[in-house]
Amino acid sequence: MKIILNTSTFFCEAKTFVTIGTFDGVHFGHQKIIERVVSEAKIAQKKSVALTFFPHPRMVLQKDSSVKLINTIDERSALLEKTGLDYLIIHPFSKEFSRMTALEFVKDILVNQLNISKLIIGYDHHFGKNREGNINQLTEYSDLYDFKLTEIPAQDIDEVFVSSTKIRNALNTGDLKTANHYLGYFFMLSGTVVNGEKLGGKIGYPTANIHIEETYKLIPKNGVYVVRSYFENNAVFGMMNIGNRPTIDGNYQTIEVHFFDFNQNLYGKKITAELLFFLRDEQKFDSIELLVNQLKKDEQNAKIYLQNNL
Repeated sequence: MKIILNTSTFFCEAKTFVTIGTFDGVHFGHQKIIERVVSEAKIAQKKSVALTFFPHPRMVLQKDSSVKLINTIDERSALLEKTGLDYLIIHPFSKEFSRMTALEFVKDILVNQLNISKLIIGYDHHFGKNREGNINQLTEYSDLYDFKLTEIPAQDIDEVFVSSTKIRNALNTGDLKTANHYLGYFFMLSGTVVNGEKLGGKIGYPTANIHIEETYKLIPKNGVYVVRSYFENNAVFGMMNIGNRPTIDGNYQTIEVHFFDFNQNLYGKKITAELLFFLRDEQKFDSIELLVNQLKKDEQNAKIYLQNNL
């Protein structure tokens, strides 16, 4: 998959099959649409293209927007690469770009720049200035500019419509099972390992403290999670604490991972942790000794989960 950072720099002699969206989460519904684009493009001997935007439109258009995204742009790109797309275009979203009318978007972007042969979109897709573009206008424009159009019906899982909003809500309430089910993969946190206060090492549970640079990344509910990371293609399991460390009167949120049977120096390295299972809510203990006793129980419960599920 080739990544293009602006539609104006895209060039492809072959005609293209295109889909458009923010694709936050690259969830089950997104995957179904993109799989269709990829498979139909191959059959027609065209090139498959996903057009997405960064920053997220809500970050640009809504004042004081505190929108949190399921994926960083790097995570989104890595997930989309797994779909077999030929091209991923990450077009910069700005207020100026948002003022482009639906007709201008179709003519200038899809037709003139992307060389479109077919557009495949999800149910109830809107685009252009004030989201004025809809399936009716797209049908009109597809006739005008001679490209095919397919609207994919809403994707259902267990009769519940899949949406990025539902996944965000699940993560915010600690319902990791539902979030991962909708995503079709394990939610992940990616960041750089930084120095912490080293309390974990003193109590027998050394941790890697993860700093996530992207402030727009959604951090799920505080608590303890079973996690998996990969180092040199080898899976390493552990437990992650997200929270303010109330037992030691912490006053800011930290993300700390204790890996089982693993002692490599990770300082300064970028790591990704997949969140497999929510163990428990964050708790305040009356003493460090009681905290250590709970950590032992957490480790035992985490290993039971891993033994029974992986």
